[in-house]
Amino acid sequence: MTISLYEASVGVFVPYLGNLSGLLDKAAAHPEARNIDPAVLLNMRLSATMYSLKQQVAEANRHAVVACAMLAGHAPHEFSDAEPDITELKSRISEAIDFLQDLPRAEIEAAADKEVAFTFKNGTQRKFTGKSLLLTFSVPQFFFHVTTAYDIMRHAGVDLAKKDFLGPPK
Repeated sequence: MTISLYEASVGVFVPYLGNLSGLLDKAAAHPEARNIDPAVLLNMRLSATMYSLKQQVAEANRHAVVACAMLAGHAPHEFSDAEPDITELKSRISEAIDFLQDLPRAEIEAAADKEVAFTFKNGTQRKFTGKSLLLTFSVPQFFFHVTTAYDIMRHAGVDLAKKDFLGPPK
Protein backbone atom coordinates (compact mmCIF):
# COMPACT_ATOMS: atom_id res chain seq x y z
CA MET A 1 0.00 0.00 0.00
CA THR A 2 1.31 3.43 -0.83
CA ILE A 3 0.60 6.43 1.30
CA SER A 4 -0.61 9.70 -0.14
CA LEU A 5 1.50 12.46 1.36
CA TYR A 6 -1.26 14.94 0.59
CA GLU A 7 -3.88 12.92 2.47
CA ALA A 8 -1.43 12.27 5.33
CA SER A 9 -0.69 15.98 5.61
CA VAL A 10 -3.39 18.35 4.34
CA GLY A 11 -5.99 15.59 4.68
CA VAL A 12 -5.16 15.20 8.38
CA PHE A 13 -4.23 18.74 9.39
CA VAL A 14 -7.28 20.50 7.91
CA PRO A 15 -10.02 18.57 9.75
CA TYR A 16 -8.15 18.62 13.05
CA LEU A 17 -7.48 22.33 12.76
CA GLY A 18 -11.23 22.69 12.23
CA ASN A 19 -11.81 20.60 15.36
CA LEU A 20 -9.36 22.82 17.27
CA SER A 21 -11.33 25.86 16.16
CA GLY A 22 -14.49 24.18 17.47
CA LEU A 23 -12.78 23.57 20.82
CA LEU A 24 -11.98 27.27 20.96
CA ASP A 25 -15.66 28.06 20.27
CA LYS A 26 -16.55 26.16 23.43
CA ALA A 27 -13.68 27.78 25.32
CA ALA A 28 -14.85 31.28 24.33
CA ALA A 29 -17.95 31.03 26.54
CA HIS A 30 -16.04 29.64 29.51
CA PRO A 31 -14.45 32.84 30.94
CA GLU A 32 -17.75 34.71 30.85
CA ALA A 33 -19.62 31.84 32.52
CA ARG A 34 -16.94 31.60 35.23
CA ASN A 35 -16.52 35.36 35.54
CA ILE A 36 -12.78 35.24 34.81
CA ASP A 37 -10.57 37.24 32.49
CA PRO A 38 -10.24 35.39 29.14
CA ALA A 39 -6.47 35.99 29.31
CA VAL A 40 -6.36 33.61 32.28
CA LEU A 41 -7.57 30.76 30.08
CA LEU A 42 -5.33 31.72 27.16
CA ASN A 43 -2.28 31.80 29.41
CA MET A 44 -3.02 28.56 31.26
CA ARG A 45 -0.52 25.74 30.96
CA LEU A 46 -0.36 22.22 32.32
CA SER A 47 3.10 22.74 33.75
CA ALA A 48 5.32 25.76 34.28
CA THR A 49 7.71 24.46 31.62
CA MET A 50 5.03 23.89 28.98
CA TYR A 51 3.50 26.31 26.49
CA SER A 52 0.27 28.13 27.30
CA LEU A 53 -3.01 27.44 25.53
CA LYS A 54 -2.43 30.24 23.03
CA GLN A 55 1.09 28.94 22.33
CA GLN A 56 -0.17 25.38 21.88
CA VAL A 57 -2.63 26.57 19.25
CA ALA A 58 0.12 28.60 17.55
CA GLU A 59 2.43 25.58 17.47
CA ALA A 60 -0.26 23.31 16.01
CA ASN A 61 -0.77 25.88 13.25
CA ARG A 62 2.97 26.27 12.74
CA HIS A 63 3.71 22.56 12.40
CA ALA A 64 0.88 22.02 9.91
CA VAL A 65 1.76 25.06 7.80
CA VAL A 66 5.54 24.63 7.83
CA ALA A 67 5.41 20.90 7.03
CA CYS A 68 3.04 21.30 4.11
CA ALA A 69 4.85 24.37 2.79
CA MET A 70 8.15 22.47 2.88
CA LEU A 71 6.62 19.49 1.09
CA ALA A 72 5.13 21.75 -1.58
CA GLY A 73 8.29 23.85 -1.93
CA HIS A 74 6.48 27.05 -0.90
CA ALA A 75 7.20 29.66 1.74
CA PRO A 76 5.04 29.07 4.80
CA HIS A 77 2.20 31.42 5.65
CA GLU A 78 3.22 34.01 8.23
CA PHE A 79 0.85 34.82 11.06
CA SER A 80 0.40 38.11 12.86
CA ASP A 81 2.67 38.77 15.84
CA ALA A 82 -0.17 40.51 17.71
CA GLU A 83 -1.15 39.12 21.10
CA PRO A 84 -4.06 36.81 20.27
CA ASP A 85 -7.42 36.46 21.91
CA ILE A 86 -9.67 33.50 21.13
CA THR A 87 -11.15 35.23 18.08
CA GLU A 88 -7.66 35.90 16.72
CA LEU A 89 -6.59 32.29 17.35
CA LYS A 90 -9.62 31.09 15.40
CA SER A 91 -8.78 33.53 12.60
CA ARG A 92 -5.23 32.15 12.44
CA ILE A 93 -6.56 28.60 12.26
CA SER A 94 -8.80 29.67 9.37
CA GLU A 95 -5.78 31.26 7.63
CA ALA A 96 -3.81 28.04 8.12
CA ILE A 97 -6.61 25.94 6.65
CA ASP A 98 -6.92 28.24 3.63
CA PHE A 99 -3.15 28.14 3.10
CA LEU A 100 -3.02 24.34 3.29
CA GLN A 101 -5.94 23.89 0.93
CA ASP A 102 -4.33 26.22 -1.62
CA LEU A 103 -1.08 24.21 -1.81
CA PRO A 104 -0.65 22.13 -4.97
CA ARG A 105 -1.45 18.49 -4.34
CA ALA A 106 0.99 17.24 -6.99
CA GLU A 107 3.92 19.06 -5.37
CA ILE A 108 3.16 17.51 -1.98
CA GLU A 109 2.67 14.04 -3.48
CA ALA A 110 6.06 14.27 -5.22
CA ALA A 111 7.93 15.18 -2.03
CA ALA A 112 8.31 11.75 -0.39
CA ASP A 113 12.03 11.43 -1.13
CA LYS A 114 12.77 15.15 -1.37
CA GLU A 115 15.32 16.38 1.17
CA VAL A 116 13.95 19.12 3.42
CA ALA A 117 15.39 20.87 6.45
CA PHE A 118 13.22 21.91 9.37
CA THR A 119 14.53 25.00 11.16
CA PHE A 120 13.88 25.13 14.88
CA LYS A 121 13.15 28.40 16.66
CA ASN A 122 16.73 28.49 17.95
CA GLY A 123 18.03 28.39 14.36
CA THR A 124 19.31 24.82 14.28
CA GLN A 125 18.20 22.63 11.42
CA ARG A 126 17.33 18.97 11.09
CA LYS A 127 17.23 17.28 7.70
CA PHE A 128 14.51 14.86 6.66
CA THR A 129 13.02 13.32 3.58
CA GLY A 130 9.54 14.68 2.93
CA LYS A 131 7.97 11.44 4.12
CA SER A 132 10.04 11.24 7.32
CA LEU A 133 9.40 14.91 8.10
CA LEU A 134 5.69 14.33 7.90
CA LEU A 135 5.37 10.93 9.55
CA THR A 136 8.04 11.06 12.25
CA PHE A 137 8.09 14.74 13.15
CA SER A 138 5.35 17.08 11.94
CA VAL A 139 2.26 14.92 12.45
CA PRO A 140 3.37 13.84 15.97
CA GLN A 141 4.26 17.46 16.85
CA PHE A 142 0.91 18.68 15.52
CA PHE A 143 -1.08 16.16 17.54
CA PHE A 144 0.97 16.82 20.66
CA HIS A 145 0.04 20.51 20.52
CA VAL A 146 -3.63 19.95 19.60
CA THR A 147 -3.97 17.38 22.39
CA THR A 148 -2.25 19.64 24.91
CA ALA A 149 -4.53 22.55 23.96
CA TYR A 150 -7.52 20.23 24.48
CA ASP A 151 -6.10 19.09 27.84
CA ILE A 152 -5.57 22.68 29.02
CA MET A 153 -9.16 23.56 28.16
CA ARG A 154 -10.46 20.43 29.90
CA HIS A 155 -8.29 21.15 32.93
CA ALA A 156 -9.73 24.68 33.04
CA GLY A 157 -13.23 23.25 33.17
CA VAL A 158 -14.33 23.88 29.58
CA ASP A 159 -17.11 21.39 28.81
CA LEU A 160 -15.40 19.18 26.20
CA ALA A 161 -15.51 15.51 25.32
CA LYS A 162 -13.39 13.24 23.16
CA LYS A 163 -15.89 13.66 20.32
CA ASP A 164 -15.07 17.40 20.31
CA PHE A 165 -11.40 16.55 19.79
CA LEU A 166 -12.07 13.90 17.13
CA GLY A 167 -14.80 15.76 15.27
CA PRO A 168 -17.46 14.10 13.15
CA PRO A 169 -16.65 10.70 11.61
CA LYS A 170 -15.43 10.92 8.04
